[in-house]
Amino acid sequence: MTPFLLYIARAGLYLSLFYAFYLLAMRRTTFFRLNRGLLLSLSYLCFLLPLIKVRTVSAFVGGATELTMVKVGTEPEATQAPFPWNEVLLAVFAIGAAVTLSIYLVSALKMLQIIRKGKSAKREDCSLIVLEEDVPSFSWGRKVVISRKDLQENPAIFTHELMHVQRRHSLDLLLFLPLQIIFWWNPLVWIINEELRLVHEYEADEGVIKKGIDATQYQLLLVRKAVGEHRFSLASGFQHTNLKNRIEMMLKHSSSTWMRWSYLVLIPVLAAFMFACNPSKNTAEPAPADGSEPQAQGTFEPQAQGNFEAQASEAPEQDALPFNTIEIKPSFNGGDDSEFAKWFYSQIKYPEQAIKDKVQGRVLVQFTIGTDGAVRDVKLQKGVRDDLDAEVLRVVESSPKWKPGTQDGKAVPVTYSFPVVFKLQ
Repeated sequence: MTPFLLYIARAGLYLSLFYAFYLLAMRRTTFFRLNRGLLLSLSYLCFLLPLIKVRTVSAFVGGATELTMVKVGTEPEATQAPFPWNEVLLAVFAIGAAVTLSIYLVSALKMLQIIRKGKSAKREDCSLIVLEEDVPSFSWGRKVVISRKDLQENPAIFTHELMHVQRRHSLDLLLFLPLQIIFWWNPLVWIINEELRLVHEYEADEGVIKKGIDATQYQLLLVRKAVGEHRFSLASGFQHTNLKNRIEMMLKHSSSTWMRWSYLVLIPVLAAFMFACNPSKNTAEPAPADGSEPQAQGTFEPQAQGNFEAQASEAPEQDALPFNTIEIKPSFNGGDDSEFAKWFYSQIKYPEQAIKDKVQGRVLVQFTIGTDGAVRDVKLQKGVRDDLDAEVLRVVESSPKWKPGTQDGKAVPVTYSFPVVFKLQ
């Protein structure tokens, strides 16, 4: 999976988790200002969390730390070039973002054209734009656009739009716009944008009722005006969908204060997701009481075609001591077992036929380091294909002598397991 697709998947998980919690716990509450702020801020957070690298730590008590070597090699000339997924995804992303931005620019242009047709006058906390034609009312920034008929016959409409202006709802929509442009491909972004607009309507309706306007008459006005579509995607308007929800919210008693703390539940849940969605990093724990030492960790590049990945580990054998139990472990070329890994990857070759056949897999080989330091009893514990298996055995059997391990001051045979992962780019 490409990094871009992995990011999309993780961001989608975070956003799904947040939205599910919002639907279950907070959507029906009357904490409109709190829900506004959290819908906006946590939506941004859900797309930033996948960019934070958190690595969990695992350990081998008294054993060797995983040792990874990676080499990106070249494939043979006959191998077909991989499909350029990254370039295609980037092009699709750019086209989608451009189309989304264009839609909003066209909407903003049409909105400005409507505003220029009306007569402007200062009124309370806004600039009132009155139109002679019968058009749906809306607000943007400090401007309220309304037809002369609605202004004279239905003053509650102006009060409603004034609430949008005073509570700066257009600023919320503007701040949410970058998420819609960048993450246009995620349907949850559009759903949450509608939730944010609905909260705006709840808050404006609440402001209208507090101004002393009769709730029943106002609700009847909503029903009469609930015809047609919302005209501008960047503006707040009197006409809005989810009319049933708005009326129910006006009749709802204020939510209990303790519900405000429900959002704290998200903190441990999101933290758990951060650790679950990030790769782990292996480290060695302190040396055990028997005196054995954890092995060093490192990364090396073998001179071979293809990709290789190996891990140093250990396994017991009846006539020899396990690698992690002896007092002084065997050493290779004056260093620890990682020196053996360096040497191994300077010798191994990815078989040509295996590359052509695109064969990959994990080979596990076990051998014994004798009391004289010689490698013997080389055994294949898990194979992939004859040519891959044979190449691993060939290199291990040609190993120079080690310095033998010792226990109680005496040289002892030691078993050692060496997994090799063949991986093509």
